[in-house]
Amino acid sequence: MLSKRWRFKLTTTLTVVVLTGTVCVQSPERVISSPLAPSPSVQPALQSQATLPAYLPLILRRAASPTPIPPSAAARRVNAPYHSAEPRFAEAAIFWFGRVTPTENYSDVRLSYTESELYVYLAAFDRRLWYDTSPSSQDLTAWDSASLLLDLSANPSKTPQSSSYRFDAQFNDWEARAPFQAAYRGNGVGWTPASVPFLTTRGWQGDAINNDGDDKGWAMTFHIPFASMGFNTPPPQGALWRLGIVLHDRDDQAGTPIADKAWPEATDPGRPSTWGELRFGLPAYTPPDLSSPRITLVRQGLNGASVLDAAVGGYTVCGSGQDHWSEWGETNEAYYNPELSDYNIQNQSDISDWPCFSKVYLTFPLQGIPPGSAILSATLALYQVGNSQPEDATDSYIQVLTVSQDWDPRTITWNNAPLAWENVGAAWVEPLPAHPDFPGVRREWDVSLAAAQAFLNGTPLRLVLYSADSDYHSGKYFVSSDTGDWNAAGRPTLIITWAPGD
Repeated sequence: MLSKRWRFKLTTTLTVVVLTGTVCVQSPERVISSPLAPSPSVQPALQSQATLPAYLPLILRRAASPTPIPPSAAARRVNAPYHSAEPRFAEAAIFWFGRVTPTENYSDVRLSYTESELYVYLAAFDRRLWYDTSPSSQDLTAWDSASLLLDLSANPSKTPQSSSYRFDAQFNDWEARAPFQAAYRGNGVGWTPASVPFLTTRGWQGDAINNDGDDKGWAMTFHIPFASMGFNTPPPQGALWRLGIVLHDRDDQAGTPIADKAWPEATDPGRPSTWGELRFGLPAYTPPDLSSPRITLVRQGLNGASVLDAAVGGYTVCGSGQDHWSEWGETNEAYYNPELSDYNIQNQSDISDWPCFSKVYLTFPLQGIPPGSAILSATLALYQVGNSQPEDATDSYIQVLTVSQDWDPRTITWNNAPLAWENVGAAWVEPLPAHPDFPGVRREWDVSLAAAQAFLNGTPLRLVLYSADSDYHSGKYFVSSDTGDWNAAGRPTLIITWAPGD
């Protein structure tokens, strides 16, 4: 979030008037004027935003040198939110990995931390559920299970050291959890059993366990006390650890071999340097102190911009018409929504409803910002036009994450969509009691850090939106870039405030 000295919110309705060389922002309380060179990319954009609440940078002075932009994460990263008393499920950072097929598993992961523990919740989409009714710690991972890998160093060794921890947890039914979990610690060459107290809980949804009937999946929650790793308090904000997760699968009594799924994809439990990053606290962006700001809007069709967006998952129909195991994960959104004029963002804690889950991917070009400029702020605006079952719907904490590779809206699916690189922000979205007038109800996300990093790296701004919701009827519906020109104002929009370089 931007420092308060660099931006403020006008809580009254604003009228934006474009004049020659100046943008004047008028309100009943004050008039603010800042120099702005006339630009074809600015004037139509500002005019289209008239009478909307707005954030503007307040420029106080020019710094001696620009504020360095924090570099992009060196590996896939999770920025863990802090919840002081207890984990808040729907506000945990969310990320994911794997595939949905008859013999492959996918997992959503929620992660946060409190004053006393690291909290990790893993929900596995799994067609067949098998566990060992007489487990031994040596073969916990030969059944449906998960391994949580942690290294307390930001730059770990190639082999597990004393700073490396592994927590194995096998899924089970009604029995006490102790025999179904085990802790290990690095010894310089590999792993050795260790007495490291931690807690796990499990759940499942489906037909029955340990049979050949189709199920929906299982869940595992890890509670890792900081005291178990030698800490009296949680790590400080900004601290970096290494994190890896491995999902183990078994689909029959015989134990037919099935390859593990992992986050990040190249994770090797015996090589901490292959794991992802865990950062404590959410990222922030401090913009450089530069004058003469400009505002540019990036929207499909506006000044020739081409904005890509697409949804993956079950749309608003929970994957109707597709086999959930053999087809759902390979289905493009056009199957459910041929006009592609809107999309859904949805998740929940009941894993049996995963065919209803949906994410949205967006890519914004940044070529309209001159080279050498500095990004002061960036806001993603989507227009909400509905939600699941309005009478029962609750607020959704929709998160925005970055993506590091291109994708094709014509072929993107749940299974081939890029994994998230890093979570960078979130916003609460309320349900709508009825369909609003178009263009819809404007919702905003601060993506300043992500935009600044993308611009610095010379790439488009690639984003994905998903939620960690718990409640039923969590779907929120938004206008897409494919909507007709009659509702062009409702298309996803990136509002960038920038300043030219010296």
